[in-house]
Amino acid sequence: MLSPDLRKALLALPAKEKDQLLAKLVAKDAVLLEQLAFRLLEGDDALESRREALQQQVDDPVRGFHQTPNDLLHIVRQLQQRLAYHAKITGDTHGEIELTLRLLTNVLREQPGATARLHGPTQPLLQHLVRRTHEVLKSIGKLHEDYRIEYAPAATELLGLLYASAAAPLARELGVPLLWGDA
Repeated sequence: MLSPDLRKALLALPAKEKDQLLAKLVAKDAVLLEQLAFRLLEGDDALESRREALQQQVDDPVRGFHQTPNDLLHIVRQLQQRLAYHAKITGDTHGEIELTLRLLTNVLREQPGATARLHGPTQPLLQHLVRRTHEVLKSIGKLHEDYRIEYAPAATELLGLLYASAAAPLARELGVPLLWGDA
């Protein structure tokens, strides 16, 4: 946090010096650098292409065969990190919610072998799916009602798949609603 005196002194610097300081500071923060590159160079037009690339990443890996539920959990976590980073860079919280719903639904739909039984090897994966479902539903609940209505079909499908899987007892324990709108 800048003191008022230092702030005043910085603002009083000649424009050329301020520009040099700004460039040095921005270069030291990789996230800020990417945020600025997106905002100043790519713009909102690139948002859709970034979303499409992420959607492809979300769709492809969860459809394949995985040696263990732990392998699948590792992939799901990596994808969620990419979604969170995308939102951090672009400010696209709606894209993060939409793609998270898609990711969780894909896992539950495409990987029945990893989600059909609640036992030692599958428990971490199922717990993760339940926690992330709970978190994304809370995120949707904070949005304007128009968005909640827009996400209702995807949330309903996700909850149906979650409660049809072996994760149902974990979901009940965490308080994940059985039906969308009961949250």
